[in-house]
Amino acid sequence: MSYSFPCIKRDYFCFFPVKKSQFYGSFLPFLIPISFDRYLYNNYVMMRVRNGHQYAPRRTKYKKAHKGRIPVPIGMSIKGTTIMYGDFGMRLKDQGVRFTAKQLQTAEMQIKRVIKPIKGAKIYTRVSTNIAVCIKGNETRMGKGKGSFDHWAARVPVGRVVFEIGGGGISSEVATEALRKAGYKLPGKWEIIKRDMPGRIGLHYAPYKTLPNEVDT
Repeated sequence: MSYSFPCIKRDYFCFFPVKKSQFYGSFLPFLIPISFDRYLYNNYVMMRVRNGHQYAPRRTKYKKAHKGRIPVPIGMSIKGTTIMYGDFGMRLKDQGVRFTAKQLQTAEMQIKRVIKPIKGAKIYTRVSTNIAVCIKGNETRMGKGKGSFDHWAARVPVGRVVFEIGGGGISSEVATEALRKAGYKLPGKWEIIKRDMPGRIGLHYAPYKTLPNEVDT
């Protein structure tokens, strides 16, 4: 047997999770019928959290994280160092760096401005800002737990491809210019690569017959 409770101002409460008053806010779960409206309400709340920041991860196991260190690839794997989706890419050739979601967004906007006139050109982001960075106020005494969440960041090891461009018959000149401008917005030294270029093993290139000419930013 299922019960359905009357919903006061149904459209307002079911789709906009805003507390009109303290009384309504405390009894909000009971005012919404246990039906499809509750399903829409829960999904709307999750969509608002997800769409609050386009670079925020959908979910994390922990709310906060240690500062950590950027991993150093010491094996023989070239995963993440070659182009997979596009025709041109931007790869880190310096020591590992950590950049924020705001820096990643600024670099992506630079690429979009350049490739916007080319119909069918796409941009692929190969990294995810899934590291929660927490801060504490100035002149705060030691202890009393970790600081509050501030922004999202990503740890990028050496040789990792961050952006790729492809589609629409984009030329090498336009792709190079777009990735070059994006490299100025991110810390570290970057190189522009093509699909036929080899991967990297740490600071060195993977074995290849003839090494193509790289374009430095």
